[in-house]
Amino acid sequence: MEIRKTVENNKLTLVLEGKLDTITSKDLEEVLVNSTDGVTELIIDLKELSFISSAGLRVLAVAQKMMKRQGRLVIHDPQPDVQEVFDMTGLSNFMEIEHNDK
Repeated sequence: MEIRKTVENNKLTLVLEGKLDTITSKDLEEVLVNSTDGVTELIIDLKELSFISSAGLRVLAVAQKMMKRQGRLVIHDPQPDVQEVFDMTGLSNFMEIEHNDK
C-alpha cells in the first residue's frame, strides 16, 4: 500500500492506494501516530484503495476515536467494495464518509 501525505495548516490528508490489510495497517498506524499532533482535520482518501481488512478497519476506528478528541476525521470517496465493508460492519453509521459525485 502507498500512503501519500499532504499537510496544510492543521489539516492532514492521507491518500491510500492499494490494499489496507494486516501487514499494511501497521504502516498507516505509524503515519497516524507520527503525523497527527496539532491536526484538527484528518482526511483519509480511499478512492484508490481496493481492499480493506478488519485490521485496516481497526486502525481507522482508532483514528476516529483519537480525532474526536482533537477535531474531525473524514473518510473520503471509498470504492464501492470498501464502502460495502463499512456498511456491513456498521462503521458507516459512526464515521463521516463523503463521496464525490462523478
